[in-house]
Amino acid sequence: MPGSASLFILLCICVGAAAAEGQKTITADTGQSTTLSCRAPNSSIIVIEWSRADLGDEYVFLYRDDRTLQDSQHPSFKNRVDLQDRQMKDGDVSLILKNVTINDTGTYECRVFMEKTRSWISVCNITLSLVPPGQTGGSVGLIVGLILSAVLPVAAAFGFLIYRKHKQQQSQDSYQPPVEFKPV
Repeated sequence: MPGSASLFILLCICVGAAAAEGQKTITADTGQSTTLSCRAPNSSIIVIEWSRADLGDEYVFLYRDDRTLQDSQHPSFKNRVDLQDRQMKDGDVSLILKNVTINDTGTYECRVFMEKTRSWISVCNITLSLVPPGQTGGSVGLIVGLILSAVLPVAAAFGFLIYRKHKQQQSQDSYQPPVEFKPV
């Protein structure tokens, strides 16, 4: 049984890590700038496309042929977004969003078109939430929430294992041999 308990704990840790890797959530303060951090495979990137599903055919940011294309950009993002590194060193396709507003709340997706494979790949999904004006502590609350969401499943698994071990020990301590085997 100890092997299965270890396997259960390992499974909890792996599932939590995989979920955290696939979807990021960040919190930003209204009126400030924030960075949607994202990395693509380090090879020749031809196109970078940042989008949000609720914007339809318009983009948050579109970069092709070493320049930003604003024709298909949603009007609310014009002159407010740019790449953190236009050189895209080490595959850095992070997006800086300036003067964040409540309307910027949502899930952003970054896709890149790779020259080597001649195909699109989705590299990031980031959910952006905002701290309303006048409120503070959004970042602290997010950090505490992320820590708790990572620690609680593991703590629960350890608690369950300790409980099982305690119950197992109790049942061994309370074992009474049948009457015919008791010394007289």
